[in-house]
Amino acid sequence: MDQTIKNLFLFLSTNKMLIKLAKKFGLRFGATRFVAGETTDQVVKVIKELNQKGLDVTLDYLGEFVDSREEAFQTTELTIDVIKRIGSLKLSSQVSVKLTALGLDISEELVMKNMRRILDAAKENNVFITIDMEDYTRCQKTLDIFKILRLEYDHIGTVLQAYLFRTMSDIEDLNEYTACLRLVKGAYKESVEVAFPEKRDVDENFKKIIEKHLLNGNFTSIATHDERIIEYTKELVKIHQIPSGQFEFQMLYGIRPERQLELVKEGYKMRVYVPFGTDWYGYFMRRLAERPANVAFVLKGIFKK
Repeated sequence: MDQTIKNLFLFLSTNKMLIKLAKKFGLRFGATRFVAGETTDQVVKVIKELNQKGLDVTLDYLGEFVDSREEAFQTTELTIDVIKRIGSLKLSSQVSVKLTALGLDISEELVMKNMRRILDAAKENNVFITIDMEDYTRCQKTLDIFKILRLEYDHIGTVLQAYLFRTMSDIEDLNEYTACLRLVKGAYKESVEVAFPEKRDVDENFKKIIEKHLLNGNFTSIATHDERIIEYTKELVKIHQIPSGQFEFQMLYGIRPERQLELVKEGYKMRVYVPFGTDWYGYFMRRLAERPANVAFVLKGIFKK
């Protein structure tokens, strides 16, 4: 049943008609638990509140798969505006970007132009930029672009997904770039030809890539809500005496907030992935797909209204 629910929500996450309806009617049905707001002012308030609790942030202006230069330009402008706000207010926040929101599916020239504008603004405001990983069909393009930009900029990282067969070789390939990586399990629906279909295999691969990247001496963000992975990482860094400044834990806004604070109290660096914007639908559907409990929470919210 859980897998059926997951597949349903992953399918719905790419439905263009529902995406348009979501943009039209705004945040509804419990989405505010996982999305910090629709405007920059709303999300800045959330960042301040999280920072006051000792939590760092990575901010994501939601949007993906744009098919117009104008929309890619608008996303770039808003991202730059957010970077400037973070810099001027001295907030403890990084920024995550999706290349498809910046024109990846339109042309490489466009996405590179927009990324360089973002990275130039980020350098000026001392803000780190992470290129989010999307579905498998865009994985290689994303890594190729990251490599080019990594040679030009220091304040840039990217994401690798444990459920893909190729990820261990990507870890090895990116080592020469001293890449700062966010390691995740993965949240897209992928073919069994490219991804582990069983959760236990994904979990084992997740542990392997965490160990590999840490022992390579590179900065590693372990993005997970899985307590077993968290405890595994704690034991790993203890055994190998990995310095606290070489890694951090990351969790999504609205998921396990109490555990996030506990990790801070335990002395670990904890970063919260905070999404905002009007294009929240696809992100929200993937969060519902991850855990049936999320669906129950949303249904409860609907019937309370």
